[in-house]
Amino acid sequence: MADRQPPQNCPVCGDRLAITRLGCDECGTELSGAFAGCAFCGLGVEDREILWVFLASRGNIKEVERHLGVSYPTARARVDAMLESLGVEPVGASDRDRRAADREKVLEALAKGEMDIDQAEEALRG
Repeated sequence: MADRQPPQNCPVCGDRLAITRLGCDECGTELSGAFAGCAFCGLGVEDREILWVFLASRGNIKEVERHLGVSYPTARARVDAMLESLGVEPVGASDRDRRAADREKVLEALAKGEMDIDQAEEALRG
């Protein structure tokens, strides 16, 4: 079975979709009702991979860095972005930490060509 992600929001009104049906691929059994969703199910494939490596390494960002083949600040920014997408604010996050993470995101977007130098300069001043 392909690793497809279900939509998280209703295509008609934009509200959050509820899980109402579960099925067994093996025997065909189906259950319907109102089931609790998973906070991690809305993560994209890349974020789930980061979460998996982060948990498997017991929270060692150096291991995430090695696995992704990126610098420590980039690995930390990726973990922070994943936490942000989950609505989790890192424990002890200071304004200085947030500014550094925001700066890292801007520089990454610039490096990827997602923004031009003028946009990056404006975002860094912001």
